Amino acid sequence: MTTFMSRDFLLKSETAKKLYHSYAAKMPIIDYHCHINPQEIYEDKKYSSITEVWLGGDHYKWRAMRSYGIPEQYITGNASLKDKFQKWAETIPNLIGNPLYHWTHLELQRYFDIQEPLNAENASVIYDKCNTILASDDMSVRGIIRKSGVKLICTTDDPIDDLHWHELLSKDATSPAIILPAFRPDKAMRADKAIFPSYVRQLEAVVGYCINSIEDIRKALIDRISFFSNHGCLVSDHALDYCYCVEADDKTLTDILLRAKHGKHITWEEEMAYHTALLITVCREYAERNWVMQLHFSCLRDNSKKMFDRLGPDTGFDCINDQSNSIGLSALLNKLESENALGKTILYSLNPSDNTTIGSIIGAFQTNSEIPGKIQQGSAWWFNDHKFGMEAQMTSLMSQGVMGTFNGMLTDSRSFLSYTRHEYFRRILCNLFGTLVEDGEYPSDMKTLGQMVENISYNNTLHYFGFDKILK
Repeated sequence: MTTFMSRDFLLKSETAKKLYHSYAAKMPIIDYHCHINPQEIYEDKKYSSITEVWLGGDHYKWRAMRSYGIPEQYITGNASLKDKFQKWAETIPNLIGNPLYHWTHLELQRYFDIQEPLNAENASVIYDKCNTILASDDMSVRGIIRKSGVKLICTTDDPIDDLHWHELLSKDATSPAIILPAFRPDKAMRADKAIFPSYVRQLEAVVGYCINSIEDIRKALIDRISFFSNHGCLVSDHALDYCYCVEADDKTLTDILLRAKHGKHITWEEEMAYHTALLITVCREYAERNWVMQLHFSCLRDNSKKMFDRLGPDTGFDCINDQSNSIGLSALLNKLESENALGKTILYSLNPSDNTTIGSIIGAFQTNSEIPGKIQQGSAWWFNDHKFGMEAQMTSLMSQGVMGTFNGMLTDSRSFLSYTRHEYFRRILCNLFGTLVEDGEYPSDMKTLGQMVENISYNNTLHYFGFDKILK
């Protein structure tokens, strides 16, 4: 029997073990997409409790606890921090096969030197030990970043953000890593949302002029892209329910904008046309500035109106959207390419059925570029960033494309302890490669394999995003 989460966790062959321990494990981390708060980095936040770290905003855990029958009082309610942790500890033994089980214990091992599995019986002792360790200076937010070997972090930021904390961090010689903003303009591009009128007013206040036409909002977004660029931004991110490409003239687009700005109903097709037009605008800017664009799609959000009204977005009530993306994605990329607006692009689908579709589509748009893997399939995302999901995504990518150009893992997390997800990914990667070698499907060329592992773990991201010009 293999020991639970030992040194060779997930590494099932000698080749896999050598690839991980000699190559992957030593590589630093670039976390190019996450949702952490830059203010907490600048202020070097210290956590009062492991509950705050683990359950303060982690809707992955919240979903699991609800599914186990834990009352909402112990999830997002007013129960004590210790009682909430106790309820998480009662839930965790039941999560066999769930990545939360692995992530929880990787974090306990790496940051708290706790080797035994968490359960209801030892919860109180582990709670106290974690809290004692969190009180130490090297377990502040900056300490965690340093301990994790993180070199660069890209947060996720709205166009109206003043980037105040990024400015302070850029001038802070003691910053634990380079912290850069990432441009996320979803609120400006979703004219169908109830918050759109108030958001446009906020955007107007930031840019200092009224937005009364499609050209006005194009200009506003370009102005904010310039502002972000001046703060070191090299990355954008967009969320789509699914992929589409609907064209309309500027007169029609202005009419859509003005009706939406005043809270009037627009059709879904009108929203798609408005969104497509602005996506082309910002993508052209990204390409000219050599930014990387990330497209996340196939998420159906806020399915429970009852809980959305009670808790708001990002609280654990989203799901996979199974609407087809192949026609819309191909049309969108083709339109961007024809407009000279298709720069470096990473595609993530929440629907694992899209893996092969993405792999085949990206091969059709690796054109007019000397950039290896200019159009990328992103790592397994959200409901797929578990062992089987990562294996499926990487196996599909290997089958359809060039694995050696893959940019590898990101946390997509709100937790500073989630850097262990990079370790989790790297172990799975090395085991996949090791299996191919052991099965005689690839030669035992450790120099080539080791370099590929190091590239996927770190080097590809470093060069693809242009971070090599920053990390000297």
